[in-house]
Amino acid sequence: MTTKRGKFLTLEGVDGAGKSTHVQWLVDTLRNKGIEVLSTREPGGTPIGEKLRELLLHEPMGLECETLMMFAARAEHLRTVIEPALSTGIWVVCDRFTDATFAYQGGGRELGYDRVETLEKWLHPDLQPDRTWLFDVPLTVARERLNRTREQDRFEKMADAFFQRTREVYLARANAHPTRMICVDSTQSIDNIRKDLELDIAQIIDAAATQ
Repeated sequence: MTTKRGKFLTLEGVDGAGKSTHVQWLVDTLRNKGIEVLSTREPGGTPIGEKLRELLLHEPMGLECETLMMFAARAEHLRTVIEPALSTGIWVVCDRFTDATFAYQGGGRELGYDRVETLEKWLHPDLQPDRTWLFDVPLTVARERLNRTREQDRFEKMADAFFQRTREVYLARANAHPTRMICVDSTQSIDNIRKDLELDIAQIIDAAATQ
């Protein structure tokens, strides 16, 4: 019997949108429903990826180098973590994926769409998340939350215009991929957000059971 492929679930949003608050809850919710789950993140997820993450978040570099390093970390992540897990039926929950590169490097850093898409098609032409939750808040809310948290990395220190461009690309991608990307109003209470997420998770599990 062929092993049923696992589901690939991602969480996205600008810094301060609150997505990371829900990662472990999402993993625990799926495990409580009897699903084997792997939790990971980007950039990172592998020993090489975590080293690249430190450079990306804290070292100044050119935009081309930054974008290629994001995809270098992703290449190793896909090869050694994501694809092996999915192929054996394990569900993968990933904090950010290629949508983030479109939004941050393509939009926020103004690289544009085409070069990110070229790298995406080269690296994972046949793989997209089965569900992406885009946690969205107004820029003022995101900035207020960031100012209350830990020491900020170099992306979190970017000017408001950067975050506005990033958010606009995220929302545009959600509009362009409405069956995959679900926009979550992250100004709601955590409890209300999780109620909505739980309903969507139940639908994903039901759909997977019939495939």
